[in-house]
Amino acid sequence: MIDTEHRTQNTELRSQDNELIRCDGIWKIYNEAKPHEVRALVDVSFVVEKGSFTIFNGPSGSGKTTLISIIGAIDRPSRGRAYLDGKDITDFSDVTLSLLRRKRIGFVFQNFNLVPRLSAWENVSAPLIPQGIREKDRKYRAMQLLDKIGLSDRVHHAPEELSGGEQQRVAIARALVNNPDIIILDEPTSNIDVEAASLLIDILKGLKAEGKTILISSHDEGLFVNADIIFEIRHGHLAGSWVPLVHR
Repeated sequence: MIDTEHRTQNTELRSQDNELIRCDGIWKIYNEAKPHEVRALVDVSFVVEKGSFTIFNGPSGSGKTTLISIIGAIDRPSRGRAYLDGKDITDFSDVTLSLLRRKRIGFVFQNFNLVPRLSAWENVSAPLIPQGIREKDRKYRAMQLLDKIGLSDRVHHAPEELSGGEQQRVAIARALVNNPDIIILDEPTSNIDVEAASLLIDILKGLKAEGKTILISSHDEGLFVNADIIFEIRHGHLAGSWVPLVHR
């Protein structure tokens, strides 16, 4: 367990010279003003710096997945504002948010969301199809990424022929195919074994070294030592933030 006595609490929103993402008073309410209203997020505010390795920690149902969905422009807040590079994206149209995700954000889902009937390289290259990129070039880019993450010998395999860790790496390659500067992962160690998790960390460290911003939703304390900052989400609230000792 992490020694909580060494945590640096910080729930105040501060201006950052290196600011990439800012959330101001984010709420997410389902069935608002109805008998079964659910407040998934309550007045959450924070800043994420460019090039950081940031973890949103909390138990299942705490609201962390909802939060990263808003950061990743997949969902919208019920109240509050979300900013990227100082631009308020809260009221962007669906089309503009889609373009933003395509250009800036790579999302790796907890269950990977690979298409069963497609091979590894076809899954990786799928996001390039709407851009009108010809198959030869899509395949070349996918092959490069799969080789980079150690799957050059599995490019023609379907998801059912891959281990959980291999499927995750395919999902990571797919998230990278448009060369986004923000990589978001939802519970990345929940469906893989210890060896695959160790390889995942090495991949994420390499991406951070390339200047990409890594955002993770997780309750796995084994990831904490790699983070620059950890935000704790409890019952939809930001309960605090802290920096692992290794970064002090």
